[in-house]
Amino acid sequence: MLRRSGVILLLMIAVGCASRSQWVTLRATPRNPLAESIRSVHPRGPQASDRTQQLLRRYDLVGELDGDRSALVARLAGLATTDSLHEHQYAMSELAYLGAKRAEGRRRTLAVELYGTSLLHAYEYLFDPADGVACNPYDPQFRGACDLYNQSLEGLLRLVQEEGDLRPGDRRTIQTTNHTCSFDVELKSTGWHAEDLNNFLFVSDYEVNGLRNHYHTYGLGVPLIAVRQAHGDGDVAEQFYPNNLCFPLTAFLRIDRDTQPDQPGIQVAERDKPRAPRFVLELHDPLDRQTLAIGAKQAPLETDLSTPLAYFLNQPEFQEKDISTLGLLRPDELKAVQGLYMLEPYDPNKMPVVMVHGLWSSPATWMEMFNDLRSEPLVRQHYQFWFYLYPTGQPFWESAAQFRGDLADMRRRLDPDHRLPALDQTVLVGHSMGGLVSKLQTVDSGDQFWRTNTDQPFAELDADPDVREALAESYFFRPSPSVRRVVTIGTPHRGSDFANGFTRWVSAKLIDAPMQMLNGQRQLFARNGDYFRPNSSLAIRTSVDSLDPKSPWLPVLASADPGPWVDYHNIVGRVPENTFQGFLTREGDGIVAIESARLDGQSRLKSQVVVPADHLSVHRHPQSILEVRRILFEQVADLQSPTFGLHEAVASGQAADGAVSTASAETPLPQ
Repeated sequence: MLRRSGVILLLMIAVGCASRSQWVTLRATPRNPLAESIRSVHPRGPQASDRTQQLLRRYDLVGELDGDRSALVARLAGLATTDSLHEHQYAMSELAYLGAKRAEGRRRTLAVELYGTSLLHAYEYLFDPADGVACNPYDPQFRGACDLYNQSLEGLLRLVQEEGDLRPGDRRTIQTTNHTCSFDVELKSTGWHAEDLNNFLFVSDYEVNGLRNHYHTYGLGVPLIAVRQAHGDGDVAEQFYPNNLCFPLTAFLRIDRDTQPDQPGIQVAERDKPRAPRFVLELHDPLDRQTLAIGAKQAPLETDLSTPLAYFLNQPEFQEKDISTLGLLRPDELKAVQGLYMLEPYDPNKMPVVMVHGLWSSPATWMEMFNDLRSEPLVRQHYQFWFYLYPTGQPFWESAAQFRGDLADMRRRLDPDHRLPALDQTVLVGHSMGGLVSKLQTVDSGDQFWRTNTDQPFAELDADPDVREALAESYFFRPSPSVRRVVTIGTPHRGSDFANGFTRWVSAKLIDAPMQMLNGQRQLFARNGDYFRPNSSLAIRTSVDSLDPKSPWLPVLASADPGPWVDYHNIVGRVPENTFQGFLTREGDGIVAIESARLDGQSRLKSQVVVPADHLSVHRHPQSILEVRRILFEQVADLQSPTFGLHEAVASGQAADGAVSTASAETPLPQ
């Protein structure tokens, strides 16, 4: 057994803790959905599509393709009839776009003009009600018009950004073929504000490598990677955003031709002239909305949630391997960055899902699940995701005490008067040791945990005030009234054979126990003589020691009663027997035996499932993510049920214990 666990430890070091080298890579050329239709690889450069060339042949205009592109567009505009307007608008947009692509490197001013012209005609193809003829959404040309709009907008934005970063509140002027147009920038977000936006990058420049699923929806607009800048404006959530946080935006250019209403004194001839359209560049948060109202029509936004996340994770300071190893081997050095983090704008009306990583890990381990869950509109509507970073080298109950304090501190800052009911529906999701850290937020300690050290009363302990306070925080606590559900994944509820004599010896050599804890231990044992038992939990110095199946904390935690408002859900990993790892290990996930990972008989257990995965991937497995999604959906359904008032009363302490009972939905586990 000892040798087998040593082999598993080496495998974990070699495989599990090696982070992805790159979450995104820069493309050689930006992704362009028009590449095929305009034959971008043609020896003479991008060419007009077959349908546009057919239209030009009809009017004997093919010979003008190599001439003045603005003049050609103007000629087509003059030849359009009501019946052919859509076809002409598409061709004019395409010809202007191709002209802009050719002019980009040599004649920037002309390129800006032609991109603006292409945008205008694509927009009119899609939304102009003047012709009275509806677009045919089944015509491939309709999607082509959407792509022309998006690519022309992206090309225009790239050129305009050369003059300086675009920011909300800016006004620029651009020239189209026939007009000089104003260009205003507006941020449309309920969570982010103008001062949050430092700059933006284009999603099309990057290819996602580090996430299994890439969530990109199709519609209108240009998906962007917005890079946030920190600011000290008194926002209570500011301290919970990591540096250089990236978030998704979609740029949409709204075109308004009715910006010059008739006024007294203006000559009729002047009023009859074509009016210059007004351009408004709207920067939309796709977490807020997925569609836009444009006149009487609804248009879907083109969005990308995954690339901004991958770009953020690709920064060197967020490399999982480095921060995970620091937290394991040098717990004291991680204290400066320990705490709760938000990757989305704080919303007081959304329920928090707090993700807690396990041993030798960091919040980056959750990005696969976060990416998948956030793709669900119902999840986005009701939940916000927070992530907890903590040093994993210390005993798990020390981390639980710090987590308890960090959660309470966040609540004091965000909701000092406890007026936000959504924050009282918090869901904790913990992987491996993080499941134990999470579960400890929901039980009443009484004196049970203190009795793992001694039968003597705490009041008789001889210790300095700061040592007594630290001990009290770790050993005496009440269940959090804000935590509604706990999801444990691959958690060693009864310890792990991984924490054996060999691995504990290795960890004792490698892990620097926190100095405050070591100094406190020395003081306590020196000043209290025979007060403590020989096997006191106070003698445990590392997280690996704390996960030993003989750890005195584990049976106490397993039998502790949660608050009556708390529901537990458990996900167990089991390596398939026909795999190499399955051959090496007994039944379980390779690190945690299945009988340790199960929560049979646990009070308030609502569901328990087994997924075919090892310990290092169980929280990333699609079945685990689907189960967490189901649990989140279930909570939304519960809150909308007529019995929610009772749940709410219990959570606030206004009802007797056991006032609410729910039938168990436990899934039978294989025997």
